[in-house]
Amino acid sequence: FAELHLFYNSPTSRTRYAPVTQRLLPLDETWRSELATLPWPTGNLPEIMGSATATLRSLIHEYLFISLFRACAESLAGENASRLAAMQRAEKNIDELLENLNRRYHQLRQRSIDEELFDVISGFEALAKVSNSPGPHESEPGIES
Repeated sequence: FAELHLFYNSPTSRTRYAPVTQRLLPLDETWRSELATLPWPTGNLPEIMGSATATLRSLIHEYLFISLFRACAESLAGENASRLAAMQRAEKNIDELLENLNRRYHQLRQRSIDEELFDVISGFEALAKVSNSPGPHESEPGIES
């Protein structure tokens, strides 16, 4: 193979991620030359023990491992953040739906109670009218049967 590319998803925001490509091999020459011009961060220069080729091989191995690990971690973080946001939206929708259903239930329950009260009141009024009006066997006052 001439080149080795790594493709993964990287988080772009709290809820989104985007595909990313990174060329792993061959090493980027501009990156290497920029790195070579930077001063060493401490006063102690590293000392290479053993073969320079073996050290370079080990460093490239570590670079590849860290690049793969970082890609996996970023991809997993982006996926989990997106899933968490979707679950939070679903939870919010469920809460809103539950609130609407509870409100509707209470309205229907109140309507049922009101209807029963109206039935009781109208029944009471009908019975009150019947008991206050003279019946067919009642006579007028002062007349005995």
